[in-house]
Amino acid sequence: MKNKAKKKKAAAYPTLHKTVDIDGLEIFYRAAGPRNRQTLLLLHGFPTSSHMFRNLIPALSDKFHVVAPDYPGFGASAMPKVDGFAYTFDRFAEIMEGFIEKLGLKKFSLYVMDYGAPVGFRIAAKHPKRVEALIIQNGNAYEEGLREFWDPIKAYWKERSDENAEALRNSLLTLDATKWQYTNGVRNPETIAPDNWFNDQYLLDRPGNKEIQLQLFYDYGSNPSRYPEWQAYFRKYQPPTLIVWGKNDYIFPEEGAHPYKRDLKNLTFHILDTGHFALEEDGSLIARLIKEFIEKHVAAPKAA
Repeated sequence: MKNKAKKKKAAAYPTLHKTVDIDGLEIFYRAAGPRNRQTLLLLHGFPTSSHMFRNLIPALSDKFHVVAPDYPGFGASAMPKVDGFAYTFDRFAEIMEGFIEKLGLKKFSLYVMDYGAPVGFRIAAKHPKRVEALIIQNGNAYEEGLREFWDPIKAYWKERSDENAEALRNSLLTLDATKWQYTNGVRNPETIAPDNWFNDQYLLDRPGNKEIQLQLFYDYGSNPSRYPEWQAYFRKYQPPTLIVWGKNDYIFPEEGAHPYKRDLKNLTFHILDTGHFALEEDGSLIARLIKEFIEKHVAAPKAA
């Protein structure tokens, strides 16, 4: 019969937009896909939110359970004032741990990008047996990855002065800077939707948000001292890892991708001809690589 000959069409899983209370904060997240499949936890970068995964989630949700939260002060999550909340990467990791527990995510693979790397690697090093695999997209864990772009931020780490803060405010928190993050290093800027920088800048321009971002620029200085700990985690636990890295990224350049080869033996490595937000230009390719990688390296959960 013709019906029998037809391939069964994949089920459609709409992306759900939800919130959950974590330590008294409303945390927004996107979720899609069947709960009885492998879980992927997507951790976003600066200056964006789970919005960066808006196309990746439906591309993966026919195969996997996909969850993407916004950190406090980002996206649609709560934005407590900078003097009333510890905007640090340690605290973000704690909030995400609470999120993981609240959603009952027993085991998961981590997609980390930009700020998602120091948040995710804190979680992975603390809960190594719960992390089934890593997907690293322009997220740093090695000194080689902090080059010229970071010089004014490093100056702020050394001297938290008004002058150094103003330099960062004027160079990293403007509409032109946000647009540059999306368009610098891409093959064809006309393929990058301006909605990205309009959406991100609208959120950056909320009263008090730039002070939050300056606090996080300063606290990023806590991350390099943790690199040896994360590298030790890589060596000891050898999580299967997929690297999909935009080679033209000036913020986290290609030099930061190659050192992972020193510590990770089960590594699938792809350098892509694009920029910082690689999903914008190579989202379909990255989705395909993720599907191939997860299906090869992460077993589906056993039926209850």
